[in-house]
Amino acid sequence: MGPIITIALLALAVVCVATGFLPPPDTGALIARIAPVLGFVVAITIVAELGSEAGVFEALAERMGRWGRGRVVALWASVIVLAVLSTAFLSLDTTAVLVTPVVVLLAQRVGISPIPFALAAVWLANTASLLLPVSNLTNLLATDRIGGGAGAFLALSWAPALIGIAVPVVLLSILYRRSLTGSYTVAPVEPADDRVLLVVSAVVTVVLLPMLVITTEVWIPASIAAVVLLVLFAVRRRSVIRVGLIPWNALGIALALFVLVETAHAHGLEDLLASVAGTGTGPLDLLRLAALGALGANGINNLPAYLVLEPQAAGDPLRLMALLIGVNLGPLVSPWASLATLLWHDRVVSLGVTVRWGRFALMGLLAVAIMIPLATVVLALVH
Repeated sequence: MGPIITIALLALAVVCVATGFLPPPDTGALIARIAPVLGFVVAITIVAELGSEAGVFEALAERMGRWGRGRVVALWASVIVLAVLSTAFLSLDTTAVLVTPVVVLLAQRVGISPIPFALAAVWLANTASLLLPVSNLTNLLATDRIGGGAGAFLALSWAPALIGIAVPVVLLSILYRRSLTGSYTVAPVEPADDRVLLVVSAVVTVVLLPMLVITTEVWIPASIAAVVLLVLFAVRRRSVIRVGLIPWNALGIALALFVLVETAHAHGLEDLLASVAGTGTGPLDLLRLAALGALGANGINNLPAYLVLEPQAAGDPLRLMALLIGVNLGPLVSPWASLATLLWHDRVVSLGVTVRWGRFALMGLLAVAIMIPLATVVLALVH
């Protein structure tokens, strides 16, 4: 979504609040709920951007090339691991924005097709985001409703998240099997411009990752890490510190959607959806909700789809996880299904990679048709 659309959405949200169309008590409750979530988004984006500026991702890509020992299949496996870990701990947008150019440039550097690597980045940016609360903004919103913090969330998410990781990897490995065999020449490792920046940024990132799993208020360790890196860069590379480090467009879209959906709920949207979303927790009931979430994500974007359907699931952790299956594993068909996909497309085009949306949609539809039912059934069986 471009800045004009963001401004229009924000203007509409301001009108809803200023006129009282969104009642003041609802506005206050909404602010209290979303402030920590948006704070985390800002902090983790700063950490990821500064880590990239320090060369953390580039250094990792170079080492991945060496670890592959000239075998494309080993390089493919390391890219999968990087995309999953980046998404799980640093969020799907980080993978879309920062990991995508790393894996694409890595493929181009060793002389193999970048298409499967680019697709792995965007598919896993979406589907691997089901694993942890910090992996996706939708998860952070659902965690409060589920209760019990990251442990309770992971107890529900691990099984369907494994499906969300395995299915894309298997499908892409089959569809691009000819490109993922053979060998390549290992490129020499280039020295870092500032080794102190690289080492300290890498240490901060490594220390932060487990904190995001064991801490309930994830915005706190993320903010501390962001401050540490900002101070470090202020001393050693001040020019990097700029207002553009903050994801203003993503924040504006998220804030506006929060207000608009809350306004719609205040005026009867929940009653309208009740008959469509159902209320049960059996396998078919959960599949119905997951499918509705996936359909909504590809129709209007995954964040508003979650916000619209959350009241239909908030009373039961299983239904919330089924909804997350839909809105997290589902956005692989339309270009606008998630912000991560739009950000990913901007990056791959800038790197000279052509994406055919027709083929993208067909492959995504195949993946979603397999993943959503399988992940939902696994959720029902495990719990």
